[in-house]
Amino acid sequence: MNRIDDNNGGIGWKGLIFFAFFLAFMATGAFAQWKSFKLTDRGDTINCMDQKGLKQGPWLETYPALRGNPGYEEEGNYLDGKKDGIWRRYSLQGDVLAVETYKWGLLNGKSQYYSIFGIERDESWWAIDPGKKYDTLEVPDLYAEGNYRTVIVPNEGRSMKHGTWNFYNSQTRRIESSEEFIRDSAVGVLGAMGISPKKTQPKNEGDSSTTKKTDKPLTVQEWEKKNSGKKKVKVRDGSTGY
Repeated sequence: MNRIDDNNGGIGWKGLIFFAFFLAFMATGAFAQWKSFKLTDRGDTINCMDQKGLKQGPWLETYPALRGNPGYEEEGNYLDGKKDGIWRRYSLQGDVLAVETYKWGLLNGKSQYYSIFGIERDESWWAIDPGKKYDTLEVPDLYAEGNYRTVIVPNEGRSMKHGTWNFYNSQTRRIESSEEFIRDSAVGVLGAMGISPKKTQPKNEGDSSTTKKTDKPLTVQEWEKKNSGKKKVKVRDGSTGY
């Protein structure tokens, strides 16, 4: 049996050793950035933890049954330790339970939830950038349907209900009810509270009577009565300044 070396057109035993060292070096460099990781049966790298201890890239997480609650699995991507993009949740039997969308680790956009019969509801969320200290919100006026005022509030870095929420009959897959939200507030706020908004009646020509005002809440009446005659009573309405 002839030895394969450089003189016979092969890479030689020295070349084989160099090639093996080269592959080892490349592998070491590729994984050096990770503090820990896993390999799938196909050789894909998942569940990577960087040197700062932050989750990065694709992850598959398994949660066993606990205190009567069934176990489940989740798969999706992390970006700097926060969920990012589409995440899917499955039962341990492989049935889809939820499809959620994340941004900055917060629910953002459409999310859908399922039972063994099919879809049960879909939700719509708005994520507030946790990097901002304050956020501007449009708050609906409880006593003037369709009117809004702008307020500036501290940013707590959270998700708010925003858009259409649909609730389905999971067997027929038809929508049974829907609800609209604008940044955590129901669009029809008074309707959601079971209150019919009182609309002002336009004055008839020649009518000298003033437009009827909406009745004030009891708490407002009591406050005005208590502070009647006082000067420079400051009221904080949630906006910046007084």
